[in-house]
Amino acid sequence: MVIALLAAPLVPIVLGLALIVLDRSPRVIGARTAFVAAIVATLVALGCSIAVARQRPTLDQAWVPQIGMRLHLGVDGISVPLLLLTAAVGVLVVLHARHEQPGGGTPGTYFGCLLLVIGGGIASFVVQDAISFFLAFEVVLIPMWVLVNRFGDPRDADERSRAATTFVLYTVLGSTLMLVGILALVTSAGTSDLTQLAHHHLSAGRQTIIAVILLVGLGIKVPLWPLHSWLPRAHTVAPTAASMLLAAVLLKMGTYGVVRLVIAPLPEGVQRLAPYVGTLAVIGIVWGGLVCLVERSLKRLIAWSSVAHMGFVMLALMSGTVIGVQAALFANIAHGIASALLFAVVGGLKKRWGGDDLDTARRALRDASPRLSLALVIGLAASLGLPGLAGFWGEALTILGAWNPGGDRSTLWFRVLAAVAVLGAVLGAAYCLRVLRIVWMGDTERTAPAEPEVATDARGVEIVVLGTLALATIVLGVLPTMLLHTTSGAVTHLVSAVLR
Repeated sequence: MVIALLAAPLVPIVLGLALIVLDRSPRVIGARTAFVAAIVATLVALGCSIAVARQRPTLDQAWVPQIGMRLHLGVDGISVPLLLLTAAVGVLVVLHARHEQPGGGTPGTYFGCLLLVIGGGIASFVVQDAISFFLAFEVVLIPMWVLVNRFGDPRDADERSRAATTFVLYTVLGSTLMLVGILALVTSAGTSDLTQLAHHHLSAGRQTIIAVILLVGLGIKVPLWPLHSWLPRAHTVAPTAASMLLAAVLLKMGTYGVVRLVIAPLPEGVQRLAPYVGTLAVIGIVWGGLVCLVERSLKRLIAWSSVAHMGFVMLALMSGTVIGVQAALFANIAHGIASALLFAVVGGLKKRWGGDDLDTARRALRDASPRLSLALVIGLAASLGLPGLAGFWGEALTILGAWNPGGDRSTLWFRVLAAVAVLGAVLGAAYCLRVLRIVWMGDTERTAPAEPEVATDARGVEIVVLGTLALATIVLGVLPTMLLHTTSGAVTHLVSAVLR
């Protein structure tokens, strides 16, 4: 099983690099060849990830002994759901990329970059070393920049360039702060092993300083308000496959980093900063909801909704309770599935419509494309937290965790934050219903188009991708205990160690 632990991240990374290198050879590889290589790599990664999740193997070997860095790989109840999410979404992303591949004439580079992001995401969830986590995190940034800058919306090259530049500037700043915080943590503790860091006690003042540095750096990655402005711009111009990966994988790496690098090793620092970070998270929830109420670009609206959802995750993490951390992990998975579904739907609509402006009068989607409309309804219903779907449990448990915070946190203040977060959930319902009124029902207040649109519905691979994500959204909502039981033991151990 150790082979599976190594193969899960390495197969997509190695094949991704090979595709990019071969794409620069005199004979450029074809789209079919690149797709077959990519789908084989992601299927292997998924199979290995399932084996790792079941057997829980570990690998712990000295790597760079001068700085105490080890090749330490393994998983627990916290990382297993994120590992499986990344591997499964990776397969669906590659399938969807074959269906909706952007122009550019270099399919090897396109599929290679997707594989690098998937492999880097898997690596970040299996490494048990702080420096290795940083390296795995950085693996995904350059290929994601290429996907946005080179394969983004071809109709607006200037906006594509600005979005890619903004993405690089923000993420490089976040990476720099993250590295500084990790080095400070490792130097103070004398080890970079995440397990040992969680049991190494530092002074409260030093914990607070390191926690500030790491929370700002990781806050950019999450993103946490007001460090979020790169996300809507990047999502708006990115190809659909990149948007699915960005929402389902990259944002989850940021919150996972908060759990591993901040909450576990720096409990006193987190307790001091929790009211401030929780306040920023709630502002992000309300801010994202208000923007979504007036946003005219459908894809940008879904991107802004991610800011609000990540606010719920950060509020849950700051509550300092078992139920709060479980809520954050559940909301992470739920958002990853629902956002991937929504971006797949919106990408298909944008391709069919030639744009995503909500002010443009169009036929009711339920009449023009019934299968796409059903996927849109399920995705938005999950996003607004409808009971019976995945999104409900993350939001409900977050409110419950924030209402009774742990440690020495101010109960009154966190109850105020919980109440405002409920308002944010109401805003979420409002903007989701706004989209359904305009897109699914058709806006009857506007003049219909002069010529009826061609009714093109989801077919083939697109149905497989949308159907799988929609089914996962329903199953996770109906049977939440599957995920809650998986994370329960590891979360209880984490929080008890923090409060000890």
